[in-house]
Amino acid sequence: MTSESPNPAGARRLRADRARQVADVLRRQVLSEAYRDGQLPHEDRLAEEFGASRNTIREALDLLRGEGLVRRVPGSGTLVVAEKVPHGLNRLQGLAETLHEHGEVTNEVRAFGPVRAPGPVARRLELPEGSDVVYVERLRRLNGLPLSLDLTYLAPDIGAGLVAEDLAGQDIFRLIEEVTGRPLGRADITLEAVNADPHSATVLEVPRGSALLMLERLTALADGRPVDLEYVRFRGDRITMQGRLLRDTP
Repeated sequence: MTSESPNPAGARRLRADRARQVADVLRRQVLSEAYRDGQLPHEDRLAEEFGASRNTIREALDLLRGEGLVRRVPGSGTLVVAEKVPHGLNRLQGLAETLHEHGEVTNEVRAFGPVRAPGPVARRLELPEGSDVVYVERLRRLNGLPLSLDLTYLAPDIGAGLVAEDLAGQDIFRLIEEVTGRPLGRADITLEAVNADPHSATVLEVPRGSALLMLERLTALADGRPVDLEYVRFRGDRITMQGRLLRDTP
């Protein structure tokens, strides 16, 4: 346990630092459903478990309340009020495949059609400059609640093959494999935090400027040909990214 500072301001700073450390551990406990009855242990129990003061524990719980994960109920203690679904990063799967154990994924197709590919998009898809691609914008819902806004650029022949397909009820990955008769092989991904712009905020039903998780994913067929470039904005309060990394042995 960190020793107290004789300086009151320093003591507050140290307590705040310690509170963040406690909140980081508790956040994972909450999201992994470690508290199956929906109630966190009493503050005294948490203070003992973390070797921290009750004031530190209260500050940590305040941080989690600010994130909308727990709430304080007089007479009942601190209760879990939010649930995030886990999105695995170990396998190349569509959203419905990934979250099938957590409910029904539905798609609202907001745009579909050919567009002139921006230069960077054409280069990522290994197309000539000025090529057309097929642009798809979908709002993805899990059990009726907005989860992600997906902006997708498809190679023109792949996109043309999806015109008559059920984009509202199927993952694009599955449709690509059905239309081409070839399996997908790999994807390069980048994950970062972004603020919700006015359009994304409206569609995802969050305040402007809210933190979103944005996944950029370039997907290729098994032969290495890139066919699908996506920019997926997830509601950060409804999903958590999980994966397992293996260290190569020398």
